[in-house]
Amino acid sequence: MENILSFLIFFPVVAAIFGFIINERSIKVYAISIATIEFLASLALWYKFDTTTASLQFVEKFSLISTYGINYFVGIDGISLFMIILSTFMTLIALISLSITEKLKNLVASLLVLEMTMIGVFASLDGILFYFFWEFSLIPMLYIIGYWGSGDKIYAAVKFFLYTFLGSLVMLLGMIYLAWMFKDATG
Repeated sequence: MENILSFLIFFPVVAAIFGFIINERSIKVYAISIATIEFLASLALWYKFDTTTASLQFVEKFSLISTYGINYFVGIDGISLFMIILSTFMTLIALISLSITEKLKNLVASLLVLEMTMIGVFASLDGILFYFFWEFSLIPMLYIIGYWGSGDKIYAAVKFFLYTFLGSLVMLLGMIYLAWMFKDATG
């Protein structure tokens, strides 16, 4: 249970990569198995969660770029715990209910990578790490909307990307401004 958050974050993307060697007939069973393991691991997180303290739990931290104070810093509180459980549960439900047969491996991989980014967003305690997971979620979403969407799906995917990306740039500028103000105030 020591590195359970890192497991929850990176297990889906590793499984997505290995999913490409699974044959097309077995990919749905494989994906549901992976999502079930992920969901059960999130329930184990809930089981081990200490409700008697208000401090962050399951904290993992190591430096990525020490010069700029960018760290791999993850942990959870009571709200992010349930958001992670909800993300793993909804991914499991989405994979169970898949009825698409065209390029199923790509869809499964996209959903698993999207699950990784959702869990990363909810577990991140470093602003830049949060921003990375937030922006990285655009890639599988763009692919899912652009390929499996309905109607004018390319237009919808580009519109989704532009609105989300431009909003994220404003968020990044705000984060940089706050970091600059913090540096000025504290040295």
